[in-house]
Amino acid sequence: NGIFKKAQELTVLCDAKVSLIMFSNTGKFHEFISPSTSTKKIFDQYQKTLGIDLWNTHYERMQEHLRKLRDINNKLRREIRRQRMGEDLNDMRIDELHNLELKMTSALELIRERKYHVIKTQTETYRKKVRNLEERHGDLLLEFEAKCEDPQYGLVDNEEDYETAVALANGASNLYAFRLHQSSSSYNGGFGSHELRLG
Repeated sequence: NGIFKKAQELTVLCDAKVSLIMFSNTGKFHEFISPSTSTKKIFDQYQKTLGIDLWNTHYERMQEHLRKLRDINNKLRREIRRQRMGEDLNDMRIDELHNLELKMTSALELIRERKYHVIKTQTETYRKKVRNLEERHGDLLLEFEAKCEDPQYGLVDNEEDYETAVALANGASNLYAFRLHQSSSSYNGGFGSHELRLG
């Protein structure tokens, strides 16, 4: 606390730019920075005054790491082109070509299995749909045959109402019917002549 108090006094009394960073033996971080500046500005001024670059070593390490990542990326790209496109095969060794052939064979088998699974699933689905349609068709046939065998199927309870409905549906104002009348003048106890009249 005494050190930070002195740093604050220097900032106020001497108008100094103070940056204090401290770590305890337990790893706890403590920091004081003058309100008129920042830690980055302090480091920049420190490098400028001494003529050194504090970040040069770190920058070189970053550049080296970047080069390694680029090499890995280029290697992966070549590997992808070899496996997917069949390119860049001239500089490959025999064992590399053999491994590539094994990978291609394995990939082909995997694709075939997946394709077979998709086709099998679709076929089973279509078969289920066909069975359902056949069952539905059979039920409809049985229902139709049962109705056809029913003697009451298609009969009308009230013929007069039915004829009236038919006549109205055809736009007729009157219902005409043919009636068969027995001729009283020629009736002799047997089959006589009949007359067809419009009633």
